[in-house]
Amino acid sequence: MDIGDLDYRVRTQSGCIPPLSDEHRCDDPWCCRDLDPDMAIGLLATIHERQGRIDDAIALLRTRDNNSLNNRDQLADLLARQGRTEELHAYAASEPLGHAARRLAELLEERGDVEGAIAVYRQVGDVSVCPGNVAVDLAQLLSRHGRVEEAVEVMRALVDAPGGAEDWIVHVLCTLYADQGRPQDGLACLDALKARRGEEEWELFWIRLPLMAACDRVDEAVEQTRNHPEGGTSYAVAHVARLLAGAGRLEEAVAALEPHSPANSHDLAGYLIDLGRVEQAVAVLQQHRPTPPPPSPGPWHVTPPF
Repeated sequence: MDIGDLDYRVRTQSGCIPPLSDEHRCDDPWCCRDLDPDMAIGLLATIHERQGRIDDAIALLRTRDNNSLNNRDQLADLLARQGRTEELHAYAASEPLGHAARRLAELLEERGDVEGAIAVYRQVGDVSVCPGNVAVDLAQLLSRHGRVEEAVEVMRALVDAPGGAEDWIVHVLCTLYADQGRPQDGLACLDALKARRGEEEWELFWIRLPLMAACDRVDEAVEQTRNHPEGGTSYAVAHVARLLAGAGRLEEAVAALEPHSPANSHDLAGYLIDLGRVEQAVAVLQQHRPTPPPPSPGPWHVTPPF
């Protein structure tokens, strides 16, 4: 399929031009009539950009309901590549997910304008529908430039705000504390959250384990994990093994994982290899190798119609 054919098919599906006839059909297995409109617009915009028709590509992307995919914004990326900084500034101020703001901040950081990048995040954070994402991006930017205390302040304000103490947000904050050599502050944060909620779900509990290990409290961390309501699960045991292995206690890590080897076979094999027990590691992996699905009963044909 050449570019001209794809251009026609994409524009047909996206409504840019009408089909040649109601009987139009694509010869290829992928038919333009089954193409999602937003995807069609995105593909056509890519074609326009490669042909140097930048204004057409930008105008087309502005018709989409959503330019974001996998935390990237196609319109923001296009504007950044083309050096359309003023347009990117205007778009970042109105794009609600914060993905355009991230691309603008990345562009400014690449140019050495760190303060400008910080200002972008601070301006967008108050209006974004995903303030947690914007705060994390800002904290990571500050941390990259040695301003870890400011990064901690950003994340701490978010955690202390109503509804802000989501597990992934708390994890970012505690990681910053750990990177600063302040695991005790991370534990104090978790203790305060536990007191506020009256309980500590696993999603928050596991965050404290590496902090306790950093305070030379490995045995206490192992005991608390085993006493947790979810302490007998395979994922909790994996954390116990990680604590023990980190303390150089590989034999104990293997002993902890062996009763849960079907779910933790890769971790168990890794520790066995570290102990020099390679044949046993191979046996563990072979024993728990996924069973391939049964073949389809068919019928199969080698001549049309298939």
